Amino acid sequence: MSVLKFIFSILINKFFLTTVAFVVWMVFFDSNNLITRNSLQEKLDMLNLEKQFYLQEIKKDSILTYQLMNDSSQLEKFARERYLMKKDNEDLFLVIDTTGDQRP
Repeated sequence: MSVLKFIFSILINKFFLTTVAFVVWMVFFDSNNLITRNSLQEKLDMLNLEKQFYLQEIKKDSILTYQLMNDSSQLEKFARERYLMKKDNEDLFLVIDTTGDQRP
């Protein structure tokens, strides 16, 4: 019986009740609660991944731009591959691979 009285006295203690109320408020009802902070952290992680991806793309494009500005053979190769450009005295044949579309 003494143990139950001790537990009951702790549960009705005003400091304990205040602490529990504060923790419940901070976890569930506050504008910076744990659920909101968790979703914001996930969003931040996703945005950091996107940032890294775009920084890598910027680096690749910067290297390509530098090569195109300084090397005429790279510029010609780029124009032929990307925009299907050709010289006046040559013919251009497009080969389209349709084997990837068929299912066995």
